[in-house]
Amino acid sequence: MKAAIVYFSLNGNTDFTAKKIADKTGADLIKLTTVKAYPTGYWKQMFWGGKSVVMGEKPKLEPYTFDADKYDMIVFGTPVWASTFAPPLKTFILENKDKLKGKRFSAFTCFTQGGDEKTYKKLKEILGIDELSAVLGLADPKDKPAPDNENKINAFCEKLNSL
Repeated sequence: MKAAIVYFSLNGNTDFTAKKIADKTGADLIKLTTVKAYPTGYWKQMFWGGKSVVMGEKPKLEPYTFDADKYDMIVFGTPVWASTFAPPLKTFILENKDKLKGKRFSAFTCFTQGGDEKTYKKLKEILGIDELSAVLGLADPKDKPAPDNENKINAFCEKLNSL
């Protein structure tokens, strides 16, 4: 199985996790970057990120390379914003909707306050699927490392490698 990890990261937690998963699975990394950067700082990002989600925004992305024919599995990585995935993933999915048909999907989330189960539900809805092959949720893994994070990442990677 060949996998691509398609992800967006604002504060580095999702980037940190994506790289760990890629190291353990051999998946290709496709980092999404918005043309107009989101503000950083807790309150600014809460406001602008939340507004982007609520308003259903589809931010313009910097050019990226994605050849869907190379991959059996797409792993989406996202911070949780207002109990859903970050808008750059929405842009990617809508830009590649036809190319994603017939693929298997997994996802991982990084969050401060939870909301990962709702995020997976909304991701399945936009993809038009019933199930994700594997899921992983971590609370700020780069900023607040927890002793069991490595075990969770390993279990997620083992599941991906067995598909």
